[in-house]
Amino acid sequence: MATAVYPQSTTPPLSTYGTPGLVELPTAQVFYGGALAFNATKLGSTERYNVTFQVLPRVYGTFRYSYVTNYDRSFDIHFQLADEGRLRPALAIGLRDFLGTGIFSSEYFVATKSFGSRVQVTGGIGWGRLAGRNSFDNPLSVFGDRFDNRSPGFSGRGGQLETGDWFRGPVSLFGGLSYRVNDQLSLTAEYSPDLYAFETNAGIADITTPLNVGLLYRFKNGVDLKGFVVGGNEIGAQLSYVINPAKRSIPGGLELAPVPVGSRARLAVADWNNSAAGGGVAAVTRVLRSRLENEGLELQGYIPGARSATIRIENQRWDVEAQAAGRAARIMAETLPPEVEEFRVVFQKDGVPNSRVVTQRSDLEEFQYDYDGAWRTFARADIQDAAGLGRQGELQETFPRFDYSLSPYAAYSFFDPDQPIRVDVGPQLKFSYKPLPGLNFSGRLRYPIAGNIEDSVRLSNSQLPAVRTDAVLYARESDLELNTLTAEYIWRPGENLFARTTAGYLENMYGGVSAELLWYPVNSRLALGVEANYAKKREYDILFGFRDYDVLTGHASAYYDFGNGFVGQVDAGRYLAGDWGATFSLAREFNNGFTLGGFFTLTDVPFDQFGEGSFDKGLKFEVPLSWFTGKPSKTTLSETIRPILRDGGARLNVNNRLFGYVRDERGKELRDGWGRYLR
Repeated sequence: MATAVYPQSTTPPLSTYGTPGLVELPTAQVFYGGALAFNATKLGSTERYNVTFQVLPRVYGTFRYSYVTNYDRSFDIHFQLADEGRLRPALAIGLRDFLGTGIFSSEYFVATKSFGSRVQVTGGIGWGRLAGRNSFDNPLSVFGDRFDNRSPGFSGRGGQLETGDWFRGPVSLFGGLSYRVNDQLSLTAEYSPDLYAFETNAGIADITTPLNVGLLYRFKNGVDLKGFVVGGNEIGAQLSYVINPAKRSIPGGLELAPVPVGSRARLAVADWNNSAAGGGVAAVTRVLRSRLENEGLELQGYIPGARSATIRIENQRWDVEAQAAGRAARIMAETLPPEVEEFRVVFQKDGVPNSRVVTQRSDLEEFQYDYDGAWRTFARADIQDAAGLGRQGELQETFPRFDYSLSPYAAYSFFDPDQPIRVDVGPQLKFSYKPLPGLNFSGRLRYPIAGNIEDSVRLSNSQLPAVRTDAVLYARESDLELNTLTAEYIWRPGENLFARTTAGYLENMYGGVSAELLWYPVNSRLALGVEANYAKKREYDILFGFRDYDVLTGHASAYYDFGNGFVGQVDAGRYLAGDWGATFSLAREFNNGFTLGGFFTLTDVPFDQFGEGSFDKGLKFEVPLSWFTGKPSKTTLSETIRPILRDGGARLNVNNRLFGYVRDERGKELRDGWGRYLR
């Protein structure tokens, strides 16, 4: 299988901290837009695991999980101030471990300049950990004596922005160079002022010289392997890999070509499937259903007309909804009588209509082979809200419906100080019964047969109600798990409005009732929602009983598409522990569905009462299966990674929150994917 990696010549080498750099020192380089870099380092008895994401063309951020004397989490951010010019070096400023315990805490200003195609020189000035050797007075002290001193040690609780120490205290110079022997082999040498004071005091490092050297080999499959020596005595190795989320593993995909838009004259002759002589509406419906099914589209309704026709479909295959709309319109052109000029494709899920795409048949005929045909059809297409359809044209066999699946599952627990990753595996049974549009009775049973989540000794020490920190008890005391058992109803109360009510065992720790209303204009970047919940804590066996803790919780939410793939979200309200506050989220989405994002929550719980980590925060990943396989699929792999799970800022988990449920088929998302309309 092909993999979407950057050409080696355009990917800067990574340091042991997972950022563009030499051995340990940063350079002023950045990745190319949207790059995602993975890096694992073993240095003596310490370990570092890094994920770096190029958030903006000049800004990248790094999440690090490391082992020194125990496991630690930290974040970096790097801003490139200027690109490299003919005479000017690239310039950048950065902060390491600005949101962690502070073990690696440092700030830097760095410059990098290339000389020819083989030699690159880097120099800079560092604070904090990068000011341990041959330090001198802070030049920023000219702006005030507050820059003279830096707090000793580090925050044992972590998670706070220690802004009062940024760019404070003595400074040191650092520098180095790299020499590219050929396209695959590079040599690196650097002068580092890092004394490894923390590791030396712990007896796990022996640093006798500021000189570090490294040897990098770049494999043709995109993997970088580096060996190095730090401080004269500590030997290490690292693996690095950089991918481009914006590119599919197989450009263009592996789907079959769409059916051509045929001649209307030929359709006029072949009246067996589109006229009264051939069976009328019933015959047309049968042919439409069969042809749409071949394209992974379920026909749920058909409304014929003399000059226009409407089909109601549920997309079960295509990860880009605009491509599904184009395939459906082609099927209509291949099937419906020649006098039908206007095609209306209504997207819906479980019988609930969302958006309607209106296309003229003559536009399909004119532009199907045009080089810029997709965007020309977009200029003439119309995307509308589809509320108010009710059950018009619904096919009788669409409801009721019963579905079930039996499959393996894996449940993860991250960042236990004693075990970085814990996992349970076993079989799971999922089932649903849908008697009417939008009404869904569903559940999920799991039976863990192997794993080690229950082995954790990390029990709750919270000063707040233990709404999440007793998660280990749910793993210990459960065998057969009734994770969810709910009745859900989703409907359209009006134009641009969606509503949801869910009741039952909502998640593995809580049951109750949840209600939500979303206002989302079909062509708007902005959506607003409100949710109210009554939640009661479930027994640890995850069956039918409840404990004596209950809470009213809910949020008002705002969602905004900033463009260029950035989507922001703010949820303000009351959380499971009774605390009040807001969660702020920002995600970078690519047109192929690959999504990376981060979030943090601030509530009225003080940092010291919250406990380790100070406040809730984390990263979210969503990777479409089609990104790996090149084949169209609605399946996505998603995970939320929290550096620490505490009780403050904890939100109820409810399936099918409306913004995510309807967004892919609203106008903005359809427009963003229109380049694949005729594919």
